[in-house]
Amino acid sequence: MTRYKTLIFGLVIFTLVSCLTKKEVKSDTAVPAPIYLTEGQEKSLKEFPIAIKFNGISEDSRCPEGVNCIWAGVAVAEIEIMEKSTKPVQLNLATMDMQERGYQKSTNFNGYTITLQNVLPYPNAEQGTQGLKGSYKIAILVQKLGRN
Repeated sequence: MTRYKTLIFGLVIFTLVSCLTKKEVKSDTAVPAPIYLTEGQEKSLKEFPIAIKFNGISEDSRCPEGVNCIWAGVAVAEIEIMEKSTKPVQLNLATMDMQERGYQKSTNFNGYTITLQNVLPYPNAEQGTQGLKGSYKIAILVQKLGRN
């Protein structure tokens, strides 16, 4: 009986020691957080050596809330991407991909994928898009190419 107690006690100690010495493995599957910018705002990214500036909305044909439209419409954000070793590059990103009209939601820039996730506020039936100029806010996602 003493043998079994000693064996069980040894296994418990071994298990505890092995649990305490295991190294924490970081998961690279974390979803990156979007970057929020208001019109005219520029942000330097902590995790990447680039800066993004939101110049404004060049087109907002999104169907206002409370209105029946033939198509959903699109908003196009003008952004500038700057990397330390490059000149600023102007990009136009849209709320939807539509090749025939030249709209793209994502683009690649110097090893990064830049994606427009959202444009706020959404136009409404009373105001439309007229009163939104200067109050737009966008959500941009930046990911290093090659990451899942």
